[in-house]
Amino acid sequence: MPESLPDTLTDAATSANVPGLLLPRTAPRGAADHAGKAEDAYSADRGVDGSVGSDGSGGVQSRQAGRDVRWLTAVRDRTDGSPAATAAARALSLAGEHAALWLALSAAGAAASPGSRRGWLRGAAVIGAAHLAGMGVKRAVRRPRPRLPGREALVRTSGRHSFPSSHAASATAAAVVLPALLPSGGAARCGALALGAAAGAMCLSRLAVGVHYPSDVAAGAALGAALAAAGRGWILDTVPASAPASANAPETDHG
Repeated sequence: MPESLPDTLTDAATSANVPGLLLPRTAPRGAADHAGKAEDAYSADRGVDGSVGSDGSGGVQSRQAGRDVRWLTAVRDRTDGSPAATAAARALSLAGEHAALWLALSAAGAAASPGSRRGWLRGAAVIGAAHLAGMGVKRAVRRPRPRLPGREALVRTSGRHSFPSSHAASATAAAVVLPALLPSGGAARCGALALGAAAGAMCLSRLAVGVHYPSDVAAGAALGAALAAAGRGWILDTVPASAPASANAPETDHG
């Protein structure tokens, strides 16, 4: 199977002995060699041969394969040499299995805030739905996990398919719905920022441990955000009109 459109044209020109159509071949070196081999593996897994059909879809798939592999390789280049980064990525990935971290936070919120318990439980339901939706799409798309030459995945996975990232879906859903359940005030803003940062770190961790392509993570985040936006109104229906922080705030006489 030809590796790319330029190689296909070069082989055709060589066999036809048409010098004007010959395209130069350049031998990749070092990291570029690894990226090139990874692109080949990606294309083989996806059934992409680099040829451009009548609708141009082959070229689009081949370009996406190249971007995914280059970006994933760049992340691994930066994190593989740092024991602290790889340890943090492993820990985050394990914490996000089956949306466990976000469901635990929802349970803690329900226990700590009896007045808004239904909201926290509904938030957990939306997060769980985002995770399950990601799993369902994976079974339909069936994109294999990344295979970078000379680099193993740093964690085990519960399935063989990677698109979209269910970790990213549940993390993004949590970052959207849980801040709405926090009491108003500065602490709530800090909590929202912390949730957003944790969700972003969770998404990046899936690249650092080598089990997702960037497009997997982007698609998972989009799926989680869409489901969270759809369920946000359902969650907010349970939130009291007066937030706990404002209800308990002492009155101040400005007269």
